[in-house]
Formats: sequence, C-alpha cells, structure tokens
Amino acid sequence: MIFKQALRRELSFTTGGVFLVLVTIMITTLVIRILGFAANGAVNPKDALVLITLATLGYMAVLLTVSLFVAVLIVLVRWYKDSEMIVWFASGLSITNLISPILRFAAPLIIIIALLALFVWPWANRESTLISQRFQQRDDVSMVTAGQFKESAKAERVFFIEELDVDKSEVKNIFVADSKNGRLNIAVASTGFIQNTEGGEKSIVLNHGRRYEGQPTQPDFRILEFDEYATTIRNKEALAPAPRDREKTIQDLLNEPNANLVNQSRAELLWRIGLPLMALGLVLMAIPLAYVNPRLGNYTAMFYAVLIYLIYSNLLNLTQNFVSQGKVNVFMGVWPIHLLAILIAIVLIRNRINPSLKWWRRQLPASFSSK
Repeated sequence: MIFKQALRRELSFTTGGVFLVLVTIMITTLVIRILGFAANGAVNPKDALVLITLATLGYMAVLLTVSLFVAVLIVLVRWYKDSEMIVWFASGLSITNLISPILRFAAPLIIIIALLALFVWPWANRESTLISQRFQQRDDVSMVTAGQFKESAKAERVFFIEELDVDKSEVKNIFVADSKNGRLNIAVASTGFIQNTEGGEKSIVLNHGRRYEGQPTQPDFRILEFDEYATTIRNKEALAPAPRDREKTIQDLLNEPNANLVNQSRAELLWRIGLPLMALGLVLMAIPLAYVNPRLGNYTAMFYAVLIYLIYSNLLNLTQNFVSQGKVNVFMGVWPIHLLAILIAIVLIRNRINPSLKWWRRQLPASFSSK
C-alpha cells in the first residue's frame, strides 16, 4: 500500500511537471508562428492570443499522451536507479504488480485524452479557421479609423480619414489610393460621407476633390477635379468555409454525405480513436522499458522510449494515410498497431519477470518453463 501511494504521488507530480514543460515549449513555438502570421497580414494581431489558446487546446491530447508516457518512464527509471525496485521485489512483488496501480492512475488521463481528441480537437481547429477566415474576409469599412492609414484585405486599397462622425456618416480630409492593373489612382477630398448602396454594399462619396490617375512618369498621367466621386467599399458577408476533416465532429465524420470524402473522414476518425489507444499501449510498454541496472545507472531506456514513440506515432499516421487513400479498410486499420503494441508490452514484461531463463522459455506459461 505504501509503495502504491508513493507511486501514485510521484506519477502525479512527474506527469504535471512534464506536461508543464511540454505546454511551455508548445506555447513558445505557437507564439513565434502565429506572430509571424500576424506580421504577414494572415491573421489579426488582436486575435493572436485567442489563436494561441485554441492551438494549445487542440494539441492538448498529444501533450497529455507524451507526458503520461515520459512520466511513467522517469519514475520507474529513478526507482530502479535508487534500488527502490529491489525493495519492491524483495517484498514478494513482481513487475506485474506495477501494472494495476499504473493503469489506475493512467485511466482518468486516457479518458481525458479521448475526450480531447474526439471533441476539443475539432472544435479548436474549427474556431481557429473561422477567426482566420473572418479576418481575411473583412470588409473595408471595418478598417476605416480616424487618423490612421488602413489597408484593405487584399492590399489593393489604402484609406486615410482624418475625422469620422459615425452617427452622421460624415468624413473629413479623405485620402484613397487604389492600385488596379498596374495603374495608381489617388483621390483626395476635404469632405465626404458614407453611403449605403444597393445589394447591401457601402461606398465613400468624396465631395469637391481631386483625383490623380496613372503613373507620374508616363505620358497618360491625368489630374482630374470632381464635384462628387464615389469609391465602393466591399461589404462582404463573412461566409463560413466548408469544414476540413480535422474540423468535423464525430457525427459529421460518420455521416459524410460525399462519397469521395468518406475515406478521408474515416481516416480522421481512426486517428482520433487511435490517440487514447496509443496512450494505453505506451504506458504498458513503459513499464518494462524503464528497467535500469542500478550498478550502471544509465538511461538507455529513455533512448529506446523516444524511438518507440516516434515509430508508434508515425505508424498511426501512416495507417491514417492508407485509410484516407482507400488502400486499407478503416476496421482493419484501427486495431493492428495497438494490438502489436500491447503484445510487445506483454513480451517485454515476461522477459523482465525472470531474466535468468532463455528468451523463448520466458514466453511459455510457468508450468512449461519449470520443466
């Protein structure tokens, strides 16, 4: 009982510490990435914090899977290195007695991983896409701010308004620069107003101003004076884009109406179901992989653990691609990798139970190996 409580306590602290480190690394990476998008005009700088939060929530299932795997390894490796496992074995317990307390600790986290992969992952991806699309589809009137130069969504128009009366829809000292077909059009006026047009669009009407058209170095450059000049502001409704596979809910993936997208939907469903199963397989493999000779005290097990995780996750992604391409049926692709991981864990655990026996005898039942 004391060992089990100590194991549970150390697993909790270590999992929390590893998870905190991974989240910090993830957030740092996302900050650099999303701020780069904001600098390039792909996303609104004001939405950067929200996008970072959504991306972190989306990858929370993967971070928890890695944290759980690494935490079990770190705790058991330290117990082997500090000879605490010798006390465990001297008490009449074997490595199989570690399976039950570790699985009881891991079970709630595996359930959380499943919920994150099935529900939070598509929701976070969908919200991120909507925020980005809303910014890219923004209308020009939303960018009109008094005293500031504002660029349109497609970088084809620049506005400047010195004064803006929203209630009266009046503007003063307006500057509008358009670039179309390689020709520059600049219109300036001291007064103007915002006008609603048919179809729900809006336009800025400039009064008693001047317009410059063409390139200054070309002979067709013109300077025109006008009493009234209207420039249309695109007031587009932000249409929600069609959801991608990673943004669809479980119900949408199961009830995909498009026959051409059925395989992609099944592949996404396979990955979401496979994530908690991978967490279970990694936890079981971490128990025998954590063995360290106390006299040597090396951490070779950590190297093998990283290698196994990379192989496991890549195999899951490879199976997802095969299902997406229609090469493998989803029902045939969902279980072989995880079953293989559990079988490998069983073989490794049996090898640790009695290392003095030959490898092939350790795989036989106890009644046969004793003969």
